[in-house]
Amino acid sequence: MKVLPRRRLLKLAASAIALPALLRHARADTYPSRPIHLLVGFPPGGTADTLARLTGAMLSERLGQAIVVENRGGAGSSIAAEAVVRATPDGYMLLFVANPNVINAMINPELSFNFVKDVAPVGGVDLNPQVLVVNPSLPVHSVPELIDYAKAHPGEVNMASGGIGSTPHLAGELFKMMTGVNMLHVPYRGDAPAVTDLLGGQVQVLFDQIILAIEHIRAGRLRALAVTSKTRVAILPDLPTVADFVPGYEAFAWQGIGAPKDTPPDIIAKLNSEITAGLADPKIKERIANLGGIPMPMTPPEFGKLIANETEKWRKVIKFAGIKPQ
Repeated sequence: MKVLPRRRLLKLAASAIALPALLRHARADTYPSRPIHLLVGFPPGGTADTLARLTGAMLSERLGQAIVVENRGGAGSSIAAEAVVRATPDGYMLLFVANPNVINAMINPELSFNFVKDVAPVGGVDLNPQVLVVNPSLPVHSVPELIDYAKAHPGEVNMASGGIGSTPHLAGELFKMMTGVNMLHVPYRGDAPAVTDLLGGQVQVLFDQIILAIEHIRAGRLRALAVTSKTRVAILPDLPTVADFVPGYEAFAWQGIGAPKDTPPDIIAKLNSEITAGLADPKIKERIANLGGIPMPMTPPEFGKLIANETEKWRKVIKFAGIKPQ
C-alpha cells in the first residue's frame, strides 16, 4: 500500500474540511437550478392561497424557475409546516408562513416540531387587517356604541369566527380582553359559513377579512365599524381604526416565507432580496391592496422578531380566553 507524504495528507484533510463550505457557496451561486415547492397550509381559494400564488408567480419571474404551490391544509396549518421542517434544507422546499402557524403552535403543544426553532424566517410578504362588521339589525354604528351595547347586554351578543384559534377569533378575544365586554363566541368551520350566518342575523358581530366583507359592506348588507390595523386602509379610507377608541388595539393576519432551519444563509439572503424587490413593484402592491392587504417586506431578523412578538402577544390572549384545541 502506498503511503502518502505528510504534507499531501494535510492538504487532503484541509480540502475535506473546506468542501462543505465550498458546496454551500456553489449551491447558493447556482440556486435555484430546479423548481421550488412552496407549501401552503390552507385549502385552495382562500386569501392565504391567493397570496401564496401571487408570491409564487412573483418569485418565479424574478428567479427564472418554476414555483410549485402545493396546498396541504389541515391540522391548523401544521401539516404543511411539518413537511417543510422535515425537508432537506436546500431552499427547494419553502413554507408560506401565516399567523395561524404561530397560534396553532401555542394551542397544540403536542406538535412533533417547534415552529419557532425549526422554521427559519426568510421574509415578510404582507399583512391583512381585519374589519369589525355587524349585522345592520344590531343598533350600533360605532365601536363605542358596540362596547356600550355589549356591556348593557352581557352574553347576549354573538360573535362569530372562522374557527377556534383563527385570526377573527383571536381578534375578537383581544377586543373582549381590552374592553371588558362579554360576547358569546360562536365558531364556524371557515369564514364563509360565519359570514352567511352574520348576513342572516344568527350572529351579530364578526372580525372579518376585508376581502370577504368588502362587497357586503358596499351593498349595505353589513355595517363596518372599524379596521383592526394601527392606521386606516386604502380600500376603506373613511373607516376609523379600533385603536381610535381602544388605545393600543391591533390585530391582523400576516404572511411570509419560511424555510427549514439550517438552510444556507446565502440562499435565504437571495430569496429575501427577491421578495423585497418584488414587493416594491407597483403592480404587486396594487394586487395586494385589492386583497385588502399591505406589503410587508422584512429582513429575516425582522420577520423573526415579528414571529416572536406575535407569539408573546397571542399567548396572553389564548390564556385569557382559555382557548383549547378543537
